[in-house]
Amino acid sequence: MTDSAPRTTPDPKALRSAYAFGIFSMSLIDVFVFLIPVYAGKSLGMSDGEIGALVGARSLVSLFLSIHGGALMDRFGVKRVTLYFIGIVVVCAPLFPLMSTFGALLILQAISGFAISMGWSGAQTLIARISDGDAEYIGRFSSFSRIGTTIAPVVAGVLFDLGGAPLAYGFGTVWAISAFVALWLVPEPAIADAPPAPGDAAREEAEKFRLFDILPRLSDYAASFALMAIPAVAFTAVAMLVRNSSYGIQTSVYMTYTQGIGFSATQIGLLFAAIELSAGIGAWFSGRTMRRFDARQILVWSTMATILLVCATPVFGGLSPSAWAIFVILMAAQMVRGAIQGVSQPILFSVQAKSVGRHQQGSVVGLRQTMNRLGGVTIPPMIGLASDAFGREQSFYIVGAALLAVCIGLAFYARRVPRIAG
Repeated sequence: MTDSAPRTTPDPKALRSAYAFGIFSMSLIDVFVFLIPVYAGKSLGMSDGEIGALVGARSLVSLFLSIHGGALMDRFGVKRVTLYFIGIVVVCAPLFPLMSTFGALLILQAISGFAISMGWSGAQTLIARISDGDAEYIGRFSSFSRIGTTIAPVVAGVLFDLGGAPLAYGFGTVWAISAFVALWLVPEPAIADAPPAPGDAAREEAEKFRLFDILPRLSDYAASFALMAIPAVAFTAVAMLVRNSSYGIQTSVYMTYTQGIGFSATQIGLLFAAIELSAGIGAWFSGRTMRRFDARQILVWSTMATILLVCATPVFGGLSPSAWAIFVILMAAQMVRGAIQGVSQPILFSVQAKSVGRHQQGSVVGLRQTMNRLGGVTIPPMIGLASDAFGREQSFYIVGAALLAVCIGLAFYARRVPRIAG
């Protein structure tokens, strides 16, 4: 799978539909991840540790069931399965303002977080199949996705400042409905790489759904984790875990840090939007970057830079006594981090997509999401507890040092990974 092959042009209608769904699906994560620390901190007065636990709860179910969800997409069709998950988000979204206790929010976060995560997994699987893993098209998909992630947090922040949690989560509900409609219009891509042989697991058409298929299968987990035997898959899975840990920091202690220095929900939403806007621009350059440079080195250095930039937040915050000057500095740091992530994310997706067969795309996305969720479950509570024990500023440095140590190990492992052409 590492040899370069002639580029084929995907169906333009399918591409446009996938891009449209990408706008809403990825930003659903940002809307709900952004709102929970603001709601829990500003409205309910919860501690950093509690907020970290709530942020981590969104990844709890996904940690164990992402592989199962990806296998279901491979077996029954990605659009068909993803529609169910987006429907769950539509139901859960308006319930958040009605919950005011830690336990109730924890449960709702776990359910809605899993559904949102699988919605984004479905979007990634769709574009991987439609584009055959081409970094150019995946980069464009990433750029369109960033349109939603640029707009949605700002709107949610403004609405929270104007009308509190009910108005902000009302917007989240409308956004989820829009995602459902956009996905409904996406054509279901074929599953198999080639016409299936008798008894072949790779099928051109989705299987008929049966009730017991809701239950996870041990064989699906074994097959997905077996993909880790492919060095490129193992390398990118760990790179994604570390890279996504920066997002766990941003959605937990970074939020409480910026609230603590006096930023409003609107200002925090703008900081979220800045990283997404610059990431959307950076994604347009991912295809040519992958063709010109070694993807392995790009992923190692971009991951290290991402961790350094987010964990240096207290350093940036101490550069000026002016709150607005700090806001501008943090905005600049977010934009640099976003540009780096924008270039590297489609490359990471492309390396994984090119390393496995078309019929395994859902499984490899499920594996990738499992690694994402491992970081999502562990990092927010870990840094939240470190903040409660040692102080907010010190928590950035403690977790940052641990993640950089993993990056060093990743750099050594990269030597085992064959180079993959863009």
